Amino acid sequence: MSKIPFGPTYDEMLNPSHQDPEVRAKALKAIKENELDPINLFNITWKNEKNEVNKIVLPKGLTGVDANIVVLFGKNFPSGSHKVGPAYATLMEGCVDGEIIPGTHTILGPSTGNFGIGVSYITNLMKYDAIVIMPDNMSKERYERISKYGAKLDLTPGSESDVILTLERTYELKKNPKNRTLAQFELLPNYRFHRHVTGNSCIEAVKGIGNGRIACFCSAPGSAGTLAAGDQIKQVFPECKVVALEPHECSTLTNGGLGQHRIEGIGDKMITLIHNALTTDFITQIIDDDCVRGLAVVHEGAKILEKHGVPAKVAKEMENLFGVSGICNILGAIKMAKYLKLGPDDNVVTIATDSFDRYPSVIQNLHERELEVTDHVLERWYQDVFAGADTRYVLDTRGKEAKEKLFKQKESDWLKFGYKQSYLDEMRHPEFWEKEYNKVFEYDKKIKEMRGKEIK
Repeated sequence: MSKIPFGPTYDEMLNPSHQDPEVRAKALKAIKENELDPINLFNITWKNEKNEVNKIVLPKGLTGVDANIVVLFGKNFPSGSHKVGPAYATLMEGCVDGEIIPGTHTILGPSTGNFGIGVSYITNLMKYDAIVIMPDNMSKERYERISKYGAKLDLTPGSESDVILTLERTYELKKNPKNRTLAQFELLPNYRFHRHVTGNSCIEAVKGIGNGRIACFCSAPGSAGTLAAGDQIKQVFPECKVVALEPHECSTLTNGGLGQHRIEGIGDKMITLIHNALTTDFITQIIDDDCVRGLAVVHEGAKILEKHGVPAKVAKEMENLFGVSGICNILGAIKMAKYLKLGPDDNVVTIATDSFDRYPSVIQNLHERELEVTDHVLERWYQDVFAGADTRYVLDTRGKEAKEKLFKQKESDWLKFGYKQSYLDEMRHPEFWEKEYNKVFEYDKKIKEMRGKEIK
């Protein structure tokens, strides 16, 4: 017999002030002193010790647009990325449903990076063995972090079909009855976490900024979990445009492109099962090396940013705040602010999944690829990447024909993994997503009822 190692409910992740005060105090202490204390499960939240959303309103000297670009940053989550949230939610729901038993099952985590780190971290805290399956062309910092938290790595060949190969390997390992998969690309806890916790945190984040509304929400899908925040935002601000960003070099959602690219964790060469295509209004492509060069500007070019009006304190704060995909999201937000002709009262919200700590090797590779990276070069990259951001590669997907194309692409990707056409057809209707979202409240009730009880 084992105790169910439950952490927070969905509500307690959204509102840590709703946690038991003693538990909250212990969690805030543990995040500073011992990241492997299981009480850190209660630090899975977008909010800080003041119960405020961790965010930054980017300076106009960086963005060059009138609209307010608000970035929620995930580096303060346990393990350094918000991906720990959907990893926990998926494992937690499996425990509630009696499908995952401590001491019995090994956890599989298919990933292209941050989700795998989250799986390794969560399984460490909740005392499960874990195997993270991912392509062999990710940054070395990702592999090191996964190994640090104790999961085994099972690497698949990095290629134009790397994510498909990762999923195929996961399905092969899944045949072992002892293995259970935290399938971020296909299981709805990922959707539920981001719709409830991330979506409502975004809504709260813009209070007191501009008109207090969200005109546009941008996110680059890997699993497309984060895009679910847009579904909740639209419930409050129906005018909000939800934008899926993808690498120009791997334009899968736009035209089926499957190329390799440098933005780790996104552009996973499919429309994932949990991607609600109904609410995706635009697909916008971002050039991959713009994201790497943009990261170099923010990390190394404080003097350049100050010259263009960024306060020195803010330039310093931003140095380690973003990763490559975070810069991708910022560039997408800038492009959409221009495309939608948004003004100073309008807010564009996006996400920084992780921070610079898992990208030094990427910047080192950039330095090796360039003849030199001087202030002059950083200035040119600032002008090209940020000041020069344009509105190319924006596809409007609000029409019936565009939606049908996305539905068909999802069917092509997922029928081969055993999903039935009838299930995929259900996803064409808003009622499917509302029903799935409302399970948040059912799981919250069950978690509270089952905390600390013994299970077989």
